[in-house]
Amino acid sequence: MASIVSQRFVQCHLQLKEEGRIRSSRQFALALDYHPQNLSEIVKGKRDVPLDVIRRAYETFGINPIYLYTGQGDMFVHENEASVLKTLTVVQNQEGEECIVHIPIPAQAGYCQQQYVDPDFFSGLPTYRMPGVPQNQGQLRSFDIQGDSMMPFLKEGDVVICSYLSPHDWNHSIADNHVYVIVTQSGLMVKRIENHLERHRHLMLRSDNAAYKDYRLNVSEIREIWKVRHLISKFDHQRVAPDSLNETISQQSALITKLTYQIEKLTEIYDH
Repeated sequence: MASIVSQRFVQCHLQLKEEGRIRSSRQFALALDYHPQNLSEIVKGKRDVPLDVIRRAYETFGINPIYLYTGQGDMFVHENEASVLKTLTVVQNQEGEECIVHIPIPAQAGYCQQQYVDPDFFSGLPTYRMPGVPQNQGQLRSFDIQGDSMMPFLKEGDVVICSYLSPHDWNHSIADNHVYVIVTQSGLMVKRIENHLERHRHLMLRSDNAAYKDYRLNVSEIREIWKVRHLISKFDHQRVAPDSLNETISQQSALITKLTYQIEKLTEIYDH
């Protein structure tokens, strides 16, 4: 059975025919530099649409890749959305399944500076599929956590898996106090968000570490927003279990009490 992405691609193809923008499936295939027989198999659900065909469909007919991969938004891109969509690149494995693209710390500066879809840049990044991570959450990317601003909930070395949030949904879909990855041209940050976009056109970014101050980010500075969905964290063998921690605290309290008593006794002896 064809993937949901291919099924949505077929819906867009049929919509183009209904609107009279193409005369036939053959014309559609040739416009995409794709073999008509292969397109016929996609329409019949026997083959999945290749990534390069999706790219050409976007460039030629404005088919919306966000709609294809998430089911959200319109089937076709409006002119004022083109610059936003050019920041998105989708990577598939040999079976045509979408992979999670990982953005490690050394690649984050280059990722933020991408002004357009650069297949060469993304081809050099790690990609994978993760058991237990639903693929119906839309386009997924993962990011390394750097620094201690989100301690104790996120620590350096953790990895967060995130789903893409379309700019159309920023005003109403960003939930207050939820954690997001925000991409600007100058940097990438992981923060809790307070959403003031609808009225004041900015986000308030908060850290879980009280040593960091809140700050405001204007919408004009934002390139991408990704909602944190899953956490990959290294297991710490030195971490004390809650029961052991309570026992340790009790033992230390008893030791402090004993030492205090001994100090008081010594003080009495010294005074006499």
